[in-house]
Amino acid sequence: MTNIKAAITGVHGYVPDYVLTNAELETMVDTSDEWITTRTGIKERRILKGVEQGTSVIGVEACKGLLEKTGTDPMDIDLIICATITPDFPFPATANIVGEEIGAKNAWSFDMGAACSGFLYALSTAAQFIETGKYKKVIVIGADKMSSIINYEDRTTCIIFGDGGGAVLLEPTEENVGVVDSILKTDGTGVNFLGMPGGGSRVPATVESVQAKKHYAFQEGSTVFKFAVTNMADVSAEIMEKNNLKGEDIAWLVPHQANKRIIDATARRMEVSDDKVMMNIEKYGNTTAGTLPLCLWDYESQLKKGDNLILAAFGGGFTWGSLYLKWAYDPK
Repeated sequence: MTNIKAAITGVHGYVPDYVLTNAELETMVDTSDEWITTRTGIKERRILKGVEQGTSVIGVEACKGLLEKTGTDPMDIDLIICATITPDFPFPATANIVGEEIGAKNAWSFDMGAACSGFLYALSTAAQFIETGKYKKVIVIGADKMSSIINYEDRTTCIIFGDGGGAVLLEPTEENVGVVDSILKTDGTGVNFLGMPGGGSRVPATVESVQAKKHYAFQEGSTVFKFAVTNMADVSAEIMEKNNLKGEDIAWLVPHQANKRIIDATARRMEVSDDKVMMNIEKYGNTTAGTLPLCLWDYESQLKKGDNLILAAFGGGFTWGSLYLKWAYDPK
């Protein structure tokens, strides 16, 4: 019996050109660069501009770069999973659109909505398809156009979110690398503290719902912060304990980029030093499902085969989890 694991064999990211700085936000809402930086660590974020430019634009660009750098024929892709909460349409899935645009004619595809934990959930799901032995090449996308659901008069959300994302290629291996383990959790009480009330079957779009601004993301900041600090740190420590890992065994913590204070708390709980924490929140903000693949893309040149990585995320709903991954290739 073979021991097939799912290994990441390539990663690529994409962020739009337009940079929304803290200075520009100062002209839009009652805030300041100092206030934003102190509380979140964010200095700027990217915004996807243009008519009819949806999340699929981000996914397509990330996938095209991924296929090119890995020398992969799009016809060889078996499955595409797109983690997003800002799909181009309620249906069809954004993954379907991406597959068509990149020429992955033999792939089936679907979207996964788990907010900021979406990429983590999708990566764990995709790994299990690979582990069956039936699937050889699976693309996992994490991407969001958060600017499409942000109220730029709401200081609690508009300072945090940006647009962007990335994609990874998963392939089977029998080496001691790849996805090792994951712990995924949800708590439905989070609907009251972080979500978007309008646009679904409970509150369909009407003139009244639009005027009431129900089609924007909202959050109760203090409650979300407390949940995120505790749960993201705890689940990261839990997966380390489960796999007999200590802080010195971890090459990199790959945390969701929501708030620098949450990231710092998670690293402390894991006893991982700051130089082992992937961080790009200052230039991208919170891209929701896009943060983890963007971190892997930014740090790819520093990763070595066999490195122990812990991916961790916390998102609306609530959703959260951690994933233990052994990196599968050396810098190219």
